[in-house]
Amino acid sequence: MPLRPSDVTVAELLKQAGYTTGIIGKWGLGEADSTGIPNRQGFDYWFGYLNQRHAHNYYPKYLWRNEEKVELKNEVNHLIGGRDRSPGGVATKRVEYSHDLFAEEALGFLEKNMGKPFFLYLALTIPHANNEAGQEGMEVPSLEPYADKDWPEPQKGHAAMITRMDSDVGRLMARLRELGLDEHTLVMFSSDNGPHKEGGADPTFFNSSGPLRGYKRALYEGGIRVPMIARWPGKIKAGSTNDHVSAFWDFLPTCCELVGAKAPEGLDGISMLGTLLGRSQKKHEFLYWEFHEQGKRQAVRMGDWKGVRQNVAKNPDGPIELYNLKTDIGEDRNITEKHPEIVAKIEKYMKAARTPSEHWPLPGQ
Repeated sequence: MPLRPSDVTVAELLKQAGYTTGIIGKWGLGEADSTGIPNRQGFDYWFGYLNQRHAHNYYPKYLWRNEEKVELKNEVNHLIGGRDRSPGGVATKRVEYSHDLFAEEALGFLEKNMGKPFFLYLALTIPHANNEAGQEGMEVPSLEPYADKDWPEPQKGHAAMITRMDSDVGRLMARLRELGLDEHTLVMFSSDNGPHKEGGADPTFFNSSGPLRGYKRALYEGGIRVPMIARWPGKIKAGSTNDHVSAFWDFLPTCCELVGAKAPEGLDGISMLGTLLGRSQKKHEFLYWEFHEQGKRQAVRMGDWKGVRQNVAKNPDGPIELYNLKTDIGEDRNITEKHPEIVAKIEKYMKAARTPSEHWPLPGQ
């Protein structure tokens, strides 16, 4: 569903505060000519995929630059873990790997806008799998430096994708220093979900979830808990860590506080600038998630307490699993029966936290 004209984005607020705004990578919040495309949602510059499924293909036939389709030099390919699987052995043409294009575009954006305040949303897609029929796999130009490892091919591809991304983030950081922007730029890095089990990738092979339960699409910690790294020389103490619990909806109010802009009323998000700068920090009363595949799921985090409800589509008032993350980070011990008062509070949040939606309905709403 495309964003509506009435929706307010981080880019719009920063643009009003005098920032040049750019997005490079994956969008997925509005198809071509819709109200949701980046250039109609506050972004001055845009390059990448508009469609989520299109973004599964790392050798696409085209990408978008602002409102123009950019044709690439790629033909339909069949690549799994770096190896050609073309039908009948017919060679296919793979020239422009989308991630590499995004890396170069990001460097160019810095150079073009170095003389003024800017905001760049670099929405990289690796290490996502290619899930298109006939092309499933961890699609990457080279399996180096892992080609000779005694690993399954998809794991080599997964590792190679992450190493490629790491290298390009390094190039970006180096360019900030070269341009004299290092101490004037806050860089934040995170992931949209936990490890995945797609395209042959196995989240257990590299112990990607660590002690956490589950992976992408689960509302257990392995699916939704991700690290967030922030770097701002002279402002954020290097090597410091903290356990403040935040969520992506905290990003907009954080940006507003940073630039002195007024955040919209009624947000669920809380600025995390206090945590970043080592000051006092307001905490969330609770955090809420819902997922609309695999029978629909809900989850609430309240301090160290975590509640999860499965199969919401069939039973919207079904049982809630309760875990104490302080003593059970792996969510192995359901202690619902020991704390009915906590369960009741979490259930109340599950009912009150959401705004009913015709596009994402829950039973009875």
